[in-house]
Amino acid sequence: MLDVAQEVGVKGWVRNLRGGEVELVAEGSRPDLERLLDAVRRGPPLSWVERVQTTWLEPTGDFASFDLRHTV
Repeated sequence: MLDVAQEVGVKGWVRNLRGGEVELVAEGSRPDLERLLDAVRRGPPLSWVERVQTTWLEPTGDFASFDLRHTV
């Protein structure tokens, strides 16, 4: 997801959770976020995406780039 997020120019972060889930927070234009969501739904090669839960909120402007955070 990191490469797609950086390619489309969204800001935020992504991290793996211990249960095998992935948490992602992103800000950008609606079309760019939709493109990122399409990539999330497909998942990386050899992965299995069972469900994508999306919550749309007002942007905060807190992010300067898109980063990978450590697993929690």
